[in-house]
Amino acid sequence: MRLILIYLLLSFLGLEIKSPSGDEWPDWRGPLRDGTWTEKGVLTKFDFDEFDIRWRVPVYSGYSGPTIESGKVYLTDRRTRPDPVERVLCFEADTGKEVWAYTYDCEYIGVGYPAGPRVSVIIDGPHAYSLGTMGNLFCFDKDKGIVKWSKDLNQEYRIRMPIWGIASAPIIVDDKIILIIGGEDNAGILALDKNTGKEVWRNLEDEAGYSAPVLVEQAGEKVLVAWTASNIVGLNPDNGQVYWMHEFEPRNMPINIATPVLYKNYLFFSSFYDGSILIELDKNEPKSSVVWRRIGKDERNTDALHCCISTPLIMNDYIFGVDSYGELRCLDLFTGDRIWEDLTAVKRDRWANIHFIQNEDLTYMFNEHGELITAKLDASGYHEISRAKLIEPTTVQLNRRGIGVTWAHPGFAYKHVFIRSDSELVCADLSQ
Repeated sequence: MRLILIYLLLSFLGLEIKSPSGDEWPDWRGPLRDGTWTEKGVLTKFDFDEFDIRWRVPVYSGYSGPTIESGKVYLTDRRTRPDPVERVLCFEADTGKEVWAYTYDCEYIGVGYPAGPRVSVIIDGPHAYSLGTMGNLFCFDKDKGIVKWSKDLNQEYRIRMPIWGIASAPIIVDDKIILIIGGEDNAGILALDKNTGKEVWRNLEDEAGYSAPVLVEQAGEKVLVAWTASNIVGLNPDNGQVYWMHEFEPRNMPINIATPVLYKNYLFFSSFYDGSILIELDKNEPKSSVVWRRIGKDERNTDALHCCISTPLIMNDYIFGVDSYGELRCLDLFTGDRIWEDLTAVKRDRWANIHFIQNEDLTYMFNEHGELITAKLDASGYHEISRAKLIEPTTVQLNRRGIGVTWAHPGFAYKHVFIRSDSELVCADLSQ
């Protein structure tokens, strides 16, 4: 009884946000990599213009979003002085107090947009995995920050480094960590033992894209869906065998960033220069076929959807996504035909970005101006409910209009939202 009273008092005073029943955010775009947050009792409308920040801590720059698990927040960043390093950081979720930090030398060679790491820290069991821009892979004890094993993937597998570095978040499947790295000697996609770092399998000569792989179930089989610089492939995650493949050669340069979106037995992909493709998964065996592929004349004269950073959302047989210059669009799933377009959620600009997070029928939208929006999206249009400033944009990621952007993906856990800029990591309360 005494413990219950203490817990109630702490909750009333706002001193504790960890909850054994609260949703956590241990992976890229959430537990299932699908941008879904299932927490109950959270705000659906903001009756204020700016969030009160529960806590904030200084960090250096980076594109990676926070992940949250077991009452801790994980993040990576880059410090350039006195020597260039990448850092892996762990904070208490309820206070922002640093739990541990790990720093390693990392000079960026041939990497554009060098603000910092791109890949979110992945939490699995007792371990935290980080993957840096130049291919430095670490497995940590998630509570203490002790390195269990590490690999310099660039040195070991001779990565044909993408112009924006390694950005594809690795995925944990059973006892393996699987990565898209574009290594030589058939190491386009690589699987390692997650406990030791020992190689399990490798396959494909493809160079790396920036899109994170996802795991789907097809015809009773686990299928790893990976989008490389030139192909969309479905593989057996146990041995790397290719079940199916569709060519997606870039006509300019690969900007395959958005995560594949699974909806029923369909997979949707969208690229900045090369438009969109809808693939249907066979229900009886691990095969697939193209339903439609649409591509516009160029990045300004687009067809269907040309996504850059933002991963689309699919609901009720409609696709919702952000086109090349920030146009929020609704498409018919089965044809790619445009139903409507709206220009109010984010200011029009090249690569203008919104991250979508779905909570039942409500869509949270975090735009590059640092605003969190609540809205309803359907075939009739964009229905904004509210918006409030969550964090100030900064200029290291991109000096847009002298104000900058916030391109990192937010994390949602314990009825709170966590987001970073080039200078700080903040936490704000979303509980009702």
